[in-house]
Amino acid sequence: MGVDSKKRRAIWISWALFVPLGLWLAYLYYPPQFSEMGMDLIGFMTLALIGAVMPMVINNTPISVVEWALVAVFLQFGLFIEMVVAQIAITILLIRLRVGKSTSFRYPLNSLMFFAISLISGMVYLGLGGDFGIELIDHPKYLLIAIIYSIVHFLVNQVFITVNHIYIYNRERKFFGKDFMWDMYTAIISLPIGYILYILYKEVGFISFLFVGVPFVSVSIILYLYYSSQKINEYLHAAAEIGHQLAERLNVDEVLDLFIQKISEMLPVDYAYILDVAGDELKLLRRVEGGEIMPVNIPSLKRNEGISGMVWASRKAALFHTAKEWSDIAKGYMPPNVHSVLCVPIVRHHEAVGVLMLASKRKRAYEKSQLIIVDLLCSHFAVAIENAKHYKATKENSETCALTKLYNYRYFERLLTEEYNKMLVNQREVLSLIILDLDHFKVINDTYGHQSGNEILCELANRLKIRVGNKGTVARYGGEEFVILLPDIAKEEALEIAEWIRQDIAYYPFILEEHIGDEPIKLSIHVTASIGVATAPVDADDPLALIRHADRALYVGAKRAGRNRVAEYVK
Repeated sequence: MGVDSKKRRAIWISWALFVPLGLWLAYLYYPPQFSEMGMDLIGFMTLALIGAVMPMVINNTPISVVEWALVAVFLQFGLFIEMVVAQIAITILLIRLRVGKSTSFRYPLNSLMFFAISLISGMVYLGLGGDFGIELIDHPKYLLIAIIYSIVHFLVNQVFITVNHIYIYNRERKFFGKDFMWDMYTAIISLPIGYILYILYKEVGFISFLFVGVPFVSVSIILYLYYSSQKINEYLHAAAEIGHQLAERLNVDEVLDLFIQKISEMLPVDYAYILDVAGDELKLLRRVEGGEIMPVNIPSLKRNEGISGMVWASRKAALFHTAKEWSDIAKGYMPPNVHSVLCVPIVRHHEAVGVLMLASKRKRAYEKSQLIIVDLLCSHFAVAIENAKHYKATKENSETCALTKLYNYRYFERLLTEEYNKMLVNQREVLSLIILDLDHFKVINDTYGHQSGNEILCELANRLKIRVGNKGTVARYGGEEFVILLPDIAKEEALEIAEWIRQDIAYYPFILEEHIGDEPIKLSIHVTASIGVATAPVDADDPLALIRHADRALYVGAKRAGRNRVAEYVK
C-alpha cells in the first residue's frame, strides 16, 4: 500500500480518540429508536451484511451495495443504530477483501471514514428538520429531506475516498473516475429500493423483507456476477495486450523481465520465480523478490519434488490460499511469510518446458479465475521465449564464425562503425585496430591438411580472446586474418598488446592432432604472424580508412619487412 508507519500510527490514534467516544455520544443524544423490534433490526442488518460480502473493487476502491439497507436502518432506527450497522458492515467488507496484518490499518481508517460519513449526513438530515420512524408517503417534505440525506452521504463518501487516495495512499484519483461511476450506478439502483423497503416496512412490517429484500439480494448477486465477468474480460484483454508486447521482444532477458513486470502489475505478487526444464531438473531462470531481481543461486528440483516439481510432473496448475495447505508439499527454498502460492506449468508443444511460481504474503491473494489468466499468459510467454531463443541463435549464427566461434566480419564492421561514431561525439577518446595475418599459412594447409589448419585457427582464436580479455573485441576477418578492436586504447598500448600477441603465436607452438601424416601422433608446429596497427582519429578519418591503414601497416610494414613482426601505420 505504501503507507508509512507514521500515517498508520496516526490512523489508529485518530480512531481511538473519535470513534468510541463518538458512538457513545451518538447513543446519548440520539438513542436507538426501537422497543420490541429486535428481530426487525436483525432483518435490516442481515440485508446490509449480504451486500457487504459481495464487494466490487474498481480502481483499488471497494464498492458494495449496503447503502440501500443503511438508509432504511437510519430512517427507522436513528443515527446511532445506523452508525453501528455501518461499522459492522465495513468490518465484514474488509474481511471479505482479505485485509491482513500488513494492511490492518485499513480497519480503523474505514471505520473512522464511515463514522464521519454517518455523522455528517445525519447532522444534515436532522438540521433540515428530519425525523425517524415517520411515514414518508404522508409527509413528502421528509421524503425530500431523506433524498438530500442520501445525496450528501454519497458525495461525502466520494470526498473521503479521494482524500484517502491522495493523502494516505499517495495515489492519484480522478473524482469522476470509473469507481465513482460504478458507485453512482449502484446508488441509483439501490437507494430507491431502500426507500421502498422502508415505506413498505412501515405498512406491512417484517414481511416487507420478502417483498423487497429477497429480490434485491438477487439483483445484488446478479450485479456482482456481472462485475466478476467484467473483471475476467478485463483480465483477458490485458492478457492479450501482454501477449502482443511479449511477441515484440526478441531478447530472452527482456521477455523474462517484461513477463514478470506485467504479471506483478496484474496480481498481488511479492515473489516470482521462473524455472526452466533442463534435462531431468528444474533450474531457476529468474528470481524476483520484492520487485528486485535476485541471484539464481537456488538448488535445482527434481520431478515431483516440491510444489514446482509437482506442477512440472502433472502439467496441472496448483493454487494454495494459506501456508498450511502447501507446507507438507514444499521442498527446498521458500521465502518467509509466504501464504498464497500460485504455480502454473509453462507448456509448449504439449510439453512442460518450465514452471512459473507466484507467491504472496497475503492469505487468499489469488482466485481460480486468475489462475486461468496466468495459464493463458504462460502460453504467450512460452511462445515469446521460444521466438527469442530462435532469434538469438539465428543472430549468433549470422554474426559469428562457425569454426572459431569468434565474431565474423559482418558483426565487426557494424561494431567498428558504432564505436567510431561514439568517438565522433566524444564518448570515446581514441579507437585502435589490430589486424594480423598468419605467415605462410597456405604451406601449413598443403603440408598437414586443412583440418590441421582449422585446428590452428581455433587455437589461435582462444589465445587471442585470453590475451585481449575485456579490453576489446576479437573477430575473424577472413581466412587466416583476424582483427581486434580496442576502444579507448592509445596506439602505444595497442602496439604493446600486438607485440604480446605476436610472441604468444611465435614462441608457443601449436599442437596438431588431426593431420595427414603417416603416423597418428601429435605434431608440434611453429607458426608466426605479421601484425598491423592503426589508431583513430590520428590515422583515419572514417571507419573504412582505419581498416585500410591497419591493413597497409600489416602488408607494407610487417610482411614486406620480413614477417613475424608488428608495424604501425605511418602517414
